[in-house]
Amino acid sequence: MTPILKPNVSTISRAEDLSVTGRHLLDRRHFFGKTATGLGAIALTHLLGEHHSLGNVVPSIDPTRPYAPRFGHHAAKARNVLVIFCAGAVSQLETWDYKPELTKQDGKPLKGGPAVTFQGPAGNLARPQYEFRPRGQCGKIISDLVPHLGGLVDDFAFLHSLTSKTNTHGPAENFLSTGFVPDGFPSIGAWVTYALGSENQDLPSFVAIPDPRGVPQASVNNWGPGFLPAEFQGTPFSAKDPVRNLRPSNAISAESDQATRSLLQRLNERHLEAHPGDGSLAARIASYELAARMQLSVPAISDLSTEPAHILKLYGADDTSNPTKAAFAHNCILARRLVERGVRFVQLFNGAYASGGALNWDGHSKLKEQYDVHAAIMDQPSAALIQDLRQRGLLQDTLVVWCTEFGRMPMFQKGSQGRDHNPDGFTCFLTGAGIRPGVSYGVTDELGRRAVQDVLSIHDMNATILHVLGLNHEALTFEHNGIKRRLTDVHGHVVREILT
Repeated sequence: MTPILKPNVSTISRAEDLSVTGRHLLDRRHFFGKTATGLGAIALTHLLGEHHSLGNVVPSIDPTRPYAPRFGHHAAKARNVLVIFCAGAVSQLETWDYKPELTKQDGKPLKGGPAVTFQGPAGNLARPQYEFRPRGQCGKIISDLVPHLGGLVDDFAFLHSLTSKTNTHGPAENFLSTGFVPDGFPSIGAWVTYALGSENQDLPSFVAIPDPRGVPQASVNNWGPGFLPAEFQGTPFSAKDPVRNLRPSNAISAESDQATRSLLQRLNERHLEAHPGDGSLAARIASYELAARMQLSVPAISDLSTEPAHILKLYGADDTSNPTKAAFAHNCILARRLVERGVRFVQLFNGAYASGGALNWDGHSKLKEQYDVHAAIMDQPSAALIQDLRQRGLLQDTLVVWCTEFGRMPMFQKGSQGRDHNPDGFTCFLTGAGIRPGVSYGVTDELGRRAVQDVLSIHDMNATILHVLGLNHEALTFEHNGIKRRLTDVHGHVVREILT
């Protein structure tokens, strides 16, 4: 039997400095008693967590490794998110929401309809500007405007009854990306990376890829951190425009740059040792270290010259007759490469800022003429991106979201060939990890003007995205100005009908 050692004076001194509970744990009987109740508490915590009864759960973030991967609240179906954001408000009536009654009433006034809409007097009802036909094994009726995406409908889950709080582009983009109409709130990508970190420590955890024609109306709000720590903001760059200020000046040699960074690292480490509790300093050091690693990783991932010819053709990146389409296709390939390397959240934009519909989907006056242009840019590259993710085995871990900020009215604007803004009923779709394929949820009225069945808010779609990632939208919070804020405000429910 091992002899029991008598405590020395220094041991007694340390024990006396402990709390009452701490001193009890030095006694074997109390130690085993506390262990038994502790295991019970752990089990209870687990059960409460499974039933979302613990209330708000704040991620535990090491300031020296803010981008380290973290666990969510429950088992996740998806590890990454890819958002295809079509700016300018794509008309659901020309794409996904088939309304034969609108064709029958073409040219007639809308009974009881508004005399004035967002931009002015309302005209008569106008039939869809493109033919619709059944697609895929599920027979979903989709417009000829998007034949490539239409060919993939067996993989999609459509949300036909989405609504927005506003009919103005900038605030509506805010609402779609942040859950709030005003500026100043964190984007969904910032929330996701705040909660889960990233699986790649050499690239940003959240990347926003602007359209070749420019940034969207709400600009950086779509990928901003709001009141979350700044390290969780999105990093904007594209195949055309690299990360700004990433490369050192040509006047500085590679050896001098490396020596400078090494010296700076040693100085930072010494300063951090002297101030071990300074989390903001540790986070700043971590961001500089990531920037240094990005000097190697970003040029490598942005170099698309290694892509084979058949991939460029699949995406339409070799289309010399349409440079904008080719540029957007390159962005789609970049998005795939980012997902492939474990970037947690990728936000890919199609369409830029307000321009009378010339640079985005804002079809007020010449809808068909402009949509012919925009669909030719968006359709093939977006469909190829989804196909490419699937054939590489990435779609089983990646949630893809195709979205726009609101929809369009069933009537033309008076004196024009375009549709006005409509926040009361529009369509987005999801596919990939955790999503039931070939289903539709929600219904708009017979003319496609207003959601009338299983009405959804953007909060519901965002809650569903978080759920697929293993996050409880009610538990993911951040205290700001005394309020525990969340992406879905005080609203939102998971649309379980579209989940596997």
